[in-house]
Amino acid sequence: MPIRNCLITLGLLGLLPLALAAQTPVRIELSSATLSAAVGDRVQLTAQVFDADGNQLDVTVRFYSSARRDFPISRDGVLQPARGGEFVAFVRVNTARNVRDSLVFNIDFPPVREVSMAPTGERFFVGATVRHQSTVIDASGAVRNDVPVTWSTSDPGVASVDRFGRLTAHREGMVTLSARAEDVSASHRYRVVANPIATLSLTMGQDSARTGDVLHATAVALDARGQRVEDAPITYTLVSNAADSVVGQYPPAEVDQQGLFVAQNAGEYTIMAITPGHVAQQTVLITNRFVTQEVQFIGHAAVRDVKTSDLWIWEGIDGRDYAVTGTHGANGTAYFWDVTDPSNPEMIDSIVVDARTVNDVKVSEDGRVAVISREGASNRRNGLLVLDVTNPRDVKIHAEFDDGLTGGVHNVFIYDDHIYAINNGRRFDVINIEDPKNPHRVGRFELDTPGHGIHDVWVVDGIAYTSNWADGVVLVDVGNGIKGGSPSNPVEIARYSDFDGATHAAFPYKSPTGRFYIIMGDERGGARFDGLQSGTPGLMAGYMHFVDFTDPLHPVEVARYEVPEAGSHNMWIEDDKLYAAFYQGGLRVVDISGELKGNLYLQGREIARYMAYDPEGFVPNSPMTWGPQPYKGNLFFAEFYSGLWAVKLQPRVKLTQ
Repeated sequence: MPIRNCLITLGLLGLLPLALAAQTPVRIELSSATLSAAVGDRVQLTAQVFDADGNQLDVTVRFYSSARRDFPISRDGVLQPARGGEFVAFVRVNTARNVRDSLVFNIDFPPVREVSMAPTGERFFVGATVRHQSTVIDASGAVRNDVPVTWSTSDPGVASVDRFGRLTAHREGMVTLSARAEDVSASHRYRVVANPIATLSLTMGQDSARTGDVLHATAVALDARGQRVEDAPITYTLVSNAADSVVGQYPPAEVDQQGLFVAQNAGEYTIMAITPGHVAQQTVLITNRFVTQEVQFIGHAAVRDVKTSDLWIWEGIDGRDYAVTGTHGANGTAYFWDVTDPSNPEMIDSIVVDARTVNDVKVSEDGRVAVISREGASNRRNGLLVLDVTNPRDVKIHAEFDDGLTGGVHNVFIYDDHIYAINNGRRFDVINIEDPKNPHRVGRFELDTPGHGIHDVWVVDGIAYTSNWADGVVLVDVGNGIKGGSPSNPVEIARYSDFDGATHAAFPYKSPTGRFYIIMGDERGGARFDGLQSGTPGLMAGYMHFVDFTDPLHPVEVARYEVPEAGSHNMWIEDDKLYAAFYQGGLRVVDISGELKGNLYLQGREIARYMAYDPEGFVPNSPMTWGPQPYKGNLFFAEFYSGLWAVKLQPRVKLTQ
C-alpha cells in the first residue's frame, strides 16, 4: 500500500509540469466599454489573462499609461483623463512582462478658457517688427499648442500683423493688436510713434573665447540727445564663419534674444543687433575647448551571476575605504567590498534579504549606518533594512522597517539621522533613525497632481530634490528653514516641469559663477522591459536638462547634455565636473565650468568616456552603466551586467594651438 501511494504520488508529480505549463500566461486582452472620453470622466478598464489552452487565469495584472500625468490609470484599471489628446493604456501580467496588451483612447479637448499675449510695452516704433507670443489655455488648465490663433489689428494702416503674430508699424497712431482662439480673445493697445533711435552700439565684453563659453552681447540704443531708449526693439542674430566641411551639421553657434551667445564649433562669428534703421555688430574668435583627459583602468569587483544596481563608497570608522552594491531582479543580496586598494577590491561580506531587488544602497556620513531598499519580497512586505556597518566585514541588521512601505522602496537617502524613502513610487516617507534599532516614521511628502509619481530623492543642506517623472523636479524644505520645513513637516519650495520629461534623477549644482543649477536626467526607452529584464542589452534614451534655479520662482532650462546613442541614468557632480551614467553609452565625464547654455555634448565639453567591457559579464561585453561616484581621486561606477568598477582620470595633456 505505501508503495502504491508512492507511485500515485509520483504519477501526479509527473503531470505537474504539464499542468503548470497550461496555467502559464501567454495572452492578455485589455478592454473598455468606450475608447473615447472627456476630461474628468471615469472609465473602467478590464483585462483577461489566458493560458496556452485558452483557459482564463486569475493572476495579478498591472495597468499603466503612456502619459501618467495627463492620462492617469489606477492599479485597478480606472482612468480619469486630465487633458485632451490621444493616449495609450497598457496592461501587463506582473509575472510575465512580455505578456501585454494596449488600447488607444481619444480624449475630447475642453473648450478654450483663456488667451494671453506678451506685449512689449505701451508704445511701438514706426518701422519696427516684433513677434508676439500667445498662450492658449483650455478649461482643464492645460496649455494648448494645437489650437489655431488668429491675429488682427484695428487699423492695418497704422500697424499690420501676420499669421505668426509679427506686428509691423507703418505710421504714427493708435492701434489694437488682437489674438483669438476659438471664441476667446485677448488684446493690447499700442501708441505707434516716430522712431527716436539715433545710434545703436554693441559690446561683447571679450573678443575671443572657447567653444561652450557663454558671451553676453549688450546693445544700447540712444536718441538724438544721447539718452538711452529703454524700450527699443532689438533683435540679435549672427553670421558664422566656422570650420564646417560636413553637409547637415548642427548650427555651429546660437544667440538668443537676451544677447547670450555660445558656439559649438571653432571659428569666427559676427554677432549683430538690429533695430529699425540701425545695425551694430561685433566679431569674436572661438577656439576649441580642449578638455579631454585619458582614463586609466584601476580595478574591477566582478559580479557576473546577477545584475548590479546602485553603489555607495565611504570611509569606515577604521579609516579604510568600503563599498556596497545592490542587485536587481535577483535574490535580494547586497555585497560589501573593501576598496582601500581600488586595484584589488575584496568582497568582505554580503547580506541576503527577502527581496528580488535591492535597488538602492546608502551609508550615513559617519560611516556607521547603512540602508538598503527592498522590492519584490515573497510576502509582499517590502520596505527597507537599517544595517550596522561599523564593521563592514561583519554587517549586522539593526532593524527591518516595512510599516506602510509594503508597496516597495525603490530609492532611499540618509540625511541628518533620517531616511528619505520612496514609497511605492508615489511619495517619500521620512523615517527617524536617531536610534537605528528603533526606526519610526515622522513625516511624508506627496504631490497632488493627476497620476503623480516619484522615483528618487536627494537631500542637500536640508532641501530634498525629488525626481517626479512627468512632474519634473520638486524642491522640498526638510530642515533648511527657507519655508519653515522639517523632517516631520516637509514643505514645497519650488518645482519645474516645463517640458515633456520623464525625470528619473536630479542633482543640485552651485556653480562658482554664482548661478544655481539643477540637472534633471530623463529615463526613457521602449526596450527597457525587454532589455533590462532579460539577458540581452537594453536600449535606452533620454538626456540631462540643465535648469537655472538661481531665481527659484522663475527657473529656466538653459542647456542640455544628450548622448544621441544612449540614455541617461544616475549622476554625480563634483569640482565642476558632471559624472554621468549613460546606460549603453557608458560612463561620461563632462566639463560644466562657467555659465551654461546650449548643447554641451556638441561644445567639446566631454572630458572622458569609459566603456566597461567584460567578456564574462551577465551579458558579455555589454556596458550598461548604472551610477558613478568620485571618491578620493578615483571614479567608481556600477555596471548592470558586470559589477563594480574603478577608473582614474589622468592629467590633461596641454595642446598648443
